[in-house]
Amino acid sequence: MPSAEFRCYAELNDFLPLPLRRRAFAHPFGVPGSVKDALEALGIPHPEVDLLLVNGEPAGFDRILADGDRVAAFPLFRRLDVSAISPVHIPPATEPCFTLDGHLGRLARYLRLLGFDAAHQPQADDAALARAAAAGDRILLTRDLDLLKRRIVRRGYRVRSTDPRGQVVEVIRHFRLAERLAPFTRCLACGERLVPADPEEVAGRVPPGVAARRPSFQRCPGCARVYWPGSHHRRLSALVDEVRSAAVRSGP
Repeated sequence: MPSAEFRCYAELNDFLPLPLRRRAFAHPFGVPGSVKDALEALGIPHPEVDLLLVNGEPAGFDRILADGDRVAAFPLFRRLDVSAISPVHIPPATEPCFTLDGHLGRLARYLRLLGFDAAHQPQADDAALARAAAAGDRILLTRDLDLLKRRIVRRGYRVRSTDPRGQVVEVIRHFRLAERLAPFTRCLACGERLVPADPEEVAGRVPPGVAARRPSFQRCPGCARVYWPGSHHRRLSALVDEVRSAAVRSGP
């Protein structure tokens, strides 16, 4: 049976069984297929690959494998710009925005707290999530490898951590967003950008004691929720500082 030699680098090894990690290994195939098909048969979703080399030359996902080919797969480069040489490289979005699958609701709220556009539709099926991410050129966040392998998904990341706080640090670190945090600018419930609100505008919609203090108010133009600094604000501010510090410490 024909086979190709594969070598996967850095965090792409997360998807491989232990005996295949951080070394070259033979991958047999029957009918010749694309490099994308071979990678995803190994468990590596294509959106996590930033550069492919076949026999030392940059290649695209549609390259058809031949017996004896040598394939090297690299994840996102954070210090090196490979846009001029890599056919599979996707330039980073000017304004990063995310679509999250139904199991990542807490992560969606944390990303909104930090100021990012994080769409979360718990009832959407995989096909709808993939279409929404592709149509809006959004980064699809999921722990479902099969969802990331859908061909129409251009941008995506498989969240490794199972802890929501660990997940948000992981995402901020991976996409190098620590310097782009804009806390308390989005609604935690629906993700719309908040706008300033006058005390008179929110009268009757906040507790009397809060109204008497006349703090600064913000409202959501989408779901009409009202926000103001209070005990919850101090607690969430501490969370923001914790995430920023952890993301910087663990960054490349």
